[in-house]
This record gives sequence, structure tokens and C-alpha cells, in this order.
Amino acid sequence: MTVTVMPDMATGTSRATLRRNFWRGVWRVLCRKPSRMAGVIIVLGFAVMGVIGPLVYPANLPRDDNALYASPSLQHPFGTDFEGTDVLALVVTGARYVLLTGLATALITVALGTLIGLFAGFRRGGWDSALMRLTDLNLAIPGLPLLLVLSTVWKFTSPLEMGLVLGLLGWGGVARAVRSQTLSLRERGFIEAARGLGLPTRHIIGRELLPSMAPYIAMNMLIAVTGAVYAQVGLFFLGVLPFDANNWGVMLNLAVFSGGALTTPSALPYLLAPLLAILLLTLGIVLIVDAMDEIFNPRLREE
Repeated sequence: MTVTVMPDMATGTSRATLRRNFWRGVWRVLCRKPSRMAGVIIVLGFAVMGVIGPLVYPANLPRDDNALYASPSLQHPFGTDFEGTDVLALVVTGARYVLLTGLATALITVALGTLIGLFAGFRRGGWDSALMRLTDLNLAIPGLPLLLVLSTVWKFTSPLEMGLVLGLLGWGGVARAVRSQTLSLRERGFIEAARGLGLPTRHIIGRELLPSMAPYIAMNMLIAVTGAVYAQVGLFFLGVLPFDANNWGVMLNLAVFSGGALTTPSALPYLLAPLLAILLLTLGIVLIVDAMDEIFNPRLREE
């Protein structure tokens, strides 16, 4: 008796097998170096902090006037600030704003940059010229002066608002890089074959070019998160934006300019806690990017 395998069923099975093999390879790459697994744990820890932290702590954190700049202890692992508020609670509750802003910025930056870069590099001609002039205009916009003007009418109380502005200001570099990759890939044999078959542009870009560039895009997205974290923390630290939301940049500003952290040793934990959080988050992302480089580049895989 002959068993006939339907083409759709065979295709679905092969795709499922490829997915399983891919995730097994990801697990092997992560386990090969403990530092990479540490990076995943660090980033997941911050993600959990951003999701659960505001649910654990009340909206208005309690203050203790009798414990101003209290030393680190079991009750206050990082001490208290100049108002007697637990520093660890401030770091945890401020993580959501920072992480959501970073994620929103990365999504907008990568989505716009990838879309414009892919389309410009594939179509070339007039479309390429027009989109690249738009990209040059985006790269020429002075971000800090623009944010200074916007801060007079926009309070940026929502991380999505901040992410939207940073994303709209930061997609130009990704668009330029993706366009360069697209110009290289469009001359490859599999793209020429797809065009020879008369496949529509949407299919070629979405099914042929985009998967080939997925590793590069994913790495740019992670790097965009770190850039967004530095940008927003720096803006709040400089006092460019109003302090309507608690986050690590606000903590740094208050510690330096209001809390005397640079002159008072007891105030140092209030300054060092957000700095440590930023350092750990950056380290976790860098370690994951290192793993992704090996996952998507077979030449770097160790035997």
C-alpha cells in the first residue's frame, strides 16, 4: 500500500523541523558560553522588573523622615534617598518607563528604517533618490534642540510618547545601513531568479530579502534599545524634560543636583543604584548581541 504525502503537509512538517533545529542551535550557542546565558537572564530580569515592579510597590512610595539617606541594610538594600524613600523601590518602579521607552523606540526605529531602506535599495531610481533625501533630512535634524522645544508643550509622561519621538528621530541610520545591505543582496542569484519568475515586489521584499536580513535587523533592534535608554536617561539627567514620571534619569538628576551625591558619601548609593541598573542592562544586551552574531553567522560557530 502506497502512502501519499500531501505537499502542504510536507511543507508544514519541514518548516516545523527547521524551527526546532533553529531553537536547538540557539540553545547550544547560549550554553556554549556562560556569559551569554547570563545576558539572557539579566535582560529577562529587567523585563520582569518592568512588568511586576509597579504591581508590587504602591504608586506613591512611602517616605520615612527619620531615615534620610539611611545606609544599605536588609530593609533597604541600596539605602534611602534624601526623602527617606527606598532606593531599590525607585529603581524597580522607574524601570518600566525606561524599558517601555527603549522598546517603543527600537520598534519604530527598526520598522521605519527597514521599510524605507528595503524599498529604496530594491526599487532604486527615483524612489531611491527621494527616500534617501528624506533619510538625509532625518539625519540632519538636531535631536536635542527639537526635544527642548517639544518639552515646552509636551510633558512626555507616557513612555510611548518618548519612544515615538526618539524613534522618529533615530531611524535614518538604520535606513542607510539596510539600503546598503539590500543593494548587495538584490544582485544575488535567488533575487534574480525571483524577478525572472515575475514575482511581485511585495513578495520579493517580504519573502526573499527580509528573511535574509532578519539577523541584521534583530541586532540593530537590540542596539537601538541601548541607544534609547542612554538618550532618555541623559535628557532627564540634564533636566531637559519635566520630572512628571519616575525613572533612572530623574534619579540621577536629583542625586547630583538636589541630593548632593557628589559631595555627601551617604548619598552615593542613591547615585550608584541607577548607574548600576543601566550598566547591567547594557551588559545583558551586549552579551545577547554577541550570541546572535554567532547564531546567524555559521562561520563564527565554534566546533
